[in-house]
Amino acid sequence: MANKRKQAQNLEHSSKSQHHRSSQGKHGSISRRDDNPSNSEKSGSGLWTKENVFYIALIVAGACISGYLHRNHVAGMFERDKHFSHLSELERELSFRTEMGLYYSYYKTMIQSPSFLSGLQEIMFDNVTEYPKTINTLKRFNLYPEVALAIGYRIFDSVTKFMNIVTKQCWETNRGHNLPPIISCEGLGDAPYFYVESVFFWNGINMAVLFVFGLYLSGSIFGGILVVASFFYNHGECTRIQWTPPLRENFAYPFLVIQMFLVTHTLKTPRPDYKYCILIAMATILFMLPWQFAQFALLTQTMSVFAVYILQFIGSHKVRIILLGQTIGLCVSYLFLFGNEMLLASFFFAALVTSHILLSLEWLIEKIKIRFIIWLTQGISLLGGIISVKYLMSKILSLKDDAHIGDILKSKFTNYSNFHTKMYTCAPEFDFMEAATPGRVSKTLLLPCVGIVLIMIIYQLLKNEFESWKNNNSENSMEPDEIKHRSKPNAELVYHVFQLAAFTVMAVIIMRLKLFWTPHLCLMTSLLASPKIFGGLFKDTRNQISVIVVVLALMSYQGIGNLNHQWSILGEYTNTPMEEMVEWVKGNTPQNAVFAGPMPTMATIKLVTKRPIVNHPHYEDTELRERTKIVYATYSRKPPEEVKKGLLGLQVDYLILENTWCIRPSDSGCSMQAIWDLEDMENRNRPSTCLELYKKPEPNFKIVFKNRTYLILKL
Repeated sequence: MANKRKQAQNLEHSSKSQHHRSSQGKHGSISRRDDNPSNSEKSGSGLWTKENVFYIALIVAGACISGYLHRNHVAGMFERDKHFSHLSELERELSFRTEMGLYYSYYKTMIQSPSFLSGLQEIMFDNVTEYPKTINTLKRFNLYPEVALAIGYRIFDSVTKFMNIVTKQCWETNRGHNLPPIISCEGLGDAPYFYVESVFFWNGINMAVLFVFGLYLSGSIFGGILVVASFFYNHGECTRIQWTPPLRENFAYPFLVIQMFLVTHTLKTPRPDYKYCILIAMATILFMLPWQFAQFALLTQTMSVFAVYILQFIGSHKVRIILLGQTIGLCVSYLFLFGNEMLLASFFFAALVTSHILLSLEWLIEKIKIRFIIWLTQGISLLGGIISVKYLMSKILSLKDDAHIGDILKSKFTNYSNFHTKMYTCAPEFDFMEAATPGRVSKTLLLPCVGIVLIMIIYQLLKNEFESWKNNNSENSMEPDEIKHRSKPNAELVYHVFQLAAFTVMAVIIMRLKLFWTPHLCLMTSLLASPKIFGGLFKDTRNQISVIVVVLALMSYQGIGNLNHQWSILGEYTNTPMEEMVEWVKGNTPQNAVFAGPMPTMATIKLVTKRPIVNHPHYEDTELRERTKIVYATYSRKPPEEVKKGLLGLQVDYLILENTWCIRPSDSGCSMQAIWDLEDMENRNRPSTCLELYKKPEPNFKIVFKNRTYLILKL
């Protein structure tokens, strides 16, 4: 027994020593520590030595510069693409298409209401978005970013007006082409400007966090530089904030980076206490509240951390801290989202429940003496438990809102398809990753560098395992408390390998999820600067730094070309047909007139005209999907009278048609007629309903407005 405890103490001491060494380095380390008392007395004591203060200042400066550059980079691209500063308020609102317009409309509602509370009540009891149904849009659409920005804008506007501070400049812009002049305003006092500038500032902070994250993970300030350079050089593959500021991912993803940072720190700390779970919980909440897809990223994190535990790189203590933080985050998010049932029926919830159960059975599983059998038992139990709990919760809650996710995955790997899966898979962002993507990130050396990092990590892990086996340091001989606090070097690196693998699978299946994969590749490049991983290849740290400089130079060849391409994108937003259409709606229809039409256009109708709509671009709700299918029968081959009957059932007054939807090419099977032909076999020989309505809408409809793009029919 004494020998067992001695072995465990030696293992723990070795782990602590390894952790201490990994946080230092000869050059460019996070901090240095001089254990000589006499030297400490000369230069200061504790953290605040002259050397430490210098490195802290260097880190802060690097983070601030990184954040400032990224904020200016995305704001500059956004301005050059749309000439946003010279658009009228109407044009700015029209530029927020699809989901963006829907989200922005609630921000507009809250800042234009008599008080913030009345605006909040208006979006919580909303009967305009899915008329005549009243819904809590704060629950359905994850609108906490808009709530926060509305609070910020109202406070900013009130304070600056009270202090007589000018917050915007306005001028008249002559548009030419026989268009009337407009008033353009620039400055934070302008509501759209405040919104987009807040998004850009927040994502500047995200870059600063990525810099510090890379520095911490690698133990070298050059690690932070590698992350930032990789992100900039592969910017088009990492984010789309510069084109679509209001999307949920732009608010949520920075919180995931912070949360992963906290998880990494927990894994790296020899014996973390339970205060870590509170920090993880807070970051989890802030990640989940803005975005309904957050649960999928957190599912991969739970499984990645548990995989590290299964491989016995960490004990159950660290896993419990991380899982408890995630569980608290999920429960609080469930409450703040007013009991959103999709969270309880999610795979993330199922993974948490299963993981907690398996941890409680650790004493039983540890009795198995063969490590491979332990891995197999826990791995199969985890997957089986997740599927079982997910199925059980869906049955208990009678929830079908997320059934389309399984259908989408099924359609990607089989010949299965229906109307709703086609609506997703025909959108490029929900298709498989483009075949050219790996080539693009390889030209900047991002993928090759990460490949080298992964090879070295695996080599280090196998080397450590072999040495442990050779020294007979068997975990099976540990006491229960020692197993609970098991800790091996590089546990945080094992986690990031699994996390990268999970993000890779997500990105390959759904291209939109590249926003997780490519930034994580950038984060992993920081390990090129890790003395712990690559230090053994170099006799002197200066040699390793020289290699890093060469790598950065090689990255820059294609990377700067990518940046020049982004900077060369010039445009000026204009959409005269839509402007004519919404102006007609505002001036010629009653305020309670109900509209139906293409989902992107409906978001604009709600935002600009504030008229009730029956369908919109947020396609995740079961009932909304069925409503949209009824409206989109307009683009099928059904008889016009049947289409009218369905619209009357939704209490629609006006139907908007868009001619580009009528004549989309059908070669890919993604035209509306081709999609409907899958479902409506009996009408396959009829002409297009949409084209019929363009030519002769009577007697079921009446044309009340028409221009070169839009046709409005009155029922």
